[in-house]
Amino acid sequence: MRAEGSEGPMSNTGRNAERCAGMEDKLVEYLDGRAKPAERRAVEEHLAVCSGCRHRAEDFRALWGALDDLPVISPSAVFDASLRARIAAEPAHRGFWGWLPTPRLAFAVAALVAMSVWMASLPRGTTDQTEISRSLVEADFGMIRDLPVLENYDVLSKFDALSELPASPNAPAAGEVTNETRE
Repeated sequence: MRAEGSEGPMSNTGRNAERCAGMEDKLVEYLDGRAKPAERRAVEEHLAVCSGCRHRAEDFRALWGALDDLPVISPSAVFDASLRARIAAEPAHRGFWGWLPTPRLAFAVAALVAMSVWMASLPRGTTDQTEISRSLVEADFGMIRDLPVLENYDVLSKFDALSELPASPNAPAAGEVTNETRE
C-alpha cells in the first residue's frame, strides 16, 4: 500500500492510472476555470491525493503565468494588408451554376447509377430452401446416373490396343508414293 501523495504519473498502475488519465483531460478545463462544479470537485479531490497530477497542475500554472508575462504582438500593417489582398483574390462563389457538381462527383454518381442498373438487370437467385435442397438432390442423382459412363471413360482412356494393330495390306508403307497419291 502506498502512502498518501506518493503516487507519480509513471508509477501508477491499474485504477490509479485510469483515474490520472481521466484527470489529464479535465485538468486543463479546471485550471482554465471552464470546468463544471461537479468536475471541479472531482479534480480537486484527485489533486489532494495524487502528487503527480498536483505537480502537473503546478507546471501548467507556471507555464501559463510565463505566457501571460510575454508582451502581446500585433501583426504589422504590411502583413494585415497582404492578408486582406489574398482574401480579396479568392475566387467568388459560382453563383447560378454553383449547384452543378464537380466532375469527380458527377462521375461517381454516374458510376453508381450504372452499377445499380446493372445489378437490377441480373437474374434473381432462388432463396427458397426447398428449391435449393431439391436442386442439390437432383445434382447428386445425376452424378449417380453418369457413373457407368465415367467408368467406361476410364477404361477407354487407357485402351492402347488400337495403336498396336498391324497396318492394313492395302495401306502404303511409310514414304511410298502410289499412283493414287500422285494424282
